[in-house]
Amino acid sequence: MSAVCESYHSREKVFVDSFTCPKAGGESTAVFCCGFSDLKYCCDDPNSFFPYEYGYMWWLSLGALVGLSVAAVVLLAFVITLCVLCYLFVTTKPRGLDSGLPLRAPGTVSRCMVCAGPNSSEFMDMDTNTAENNMSV
Repeated sequence: MSAVCESYHSREKVFVDSFTCPKAGGESTAVFCCGFSDLKYCCDDPNSFFPYEYGYMWWLSLGALVGLSVAAVVLLAFVITLCVLCYLFVTTKPRGLDSGLPLRAPGTVSRCMVCAGPNSSEFMDMDTNTAENNMSV
């Protein structure tokens, strides 16, 4: 069994004559014509589309692994940053509405205004319970 590879123009625009597979001095199992329109060769698998040695494929695989590893680390860093920011947003959020009133423990002394009349502006230190009693009268 043998195959004929038709003549073609190579990538460098050089005309290559047709040849029969297997080539003289080549592998006897390479009975099929494989390749592309600008590169044809004899091979043992009719479905082979790759005319080069596979040794450099490991370098491509290594490069792809390094690239994918870097991409995975960047993605992981992004996800971790997003989780931390969400956690900080949720935990630092105010729990209730701010009423605007100052927070004081009951029974502490505060400075309040005692109203003796509509135009009074006297200040006096007193207990908040006393102030509440004065306001209610």
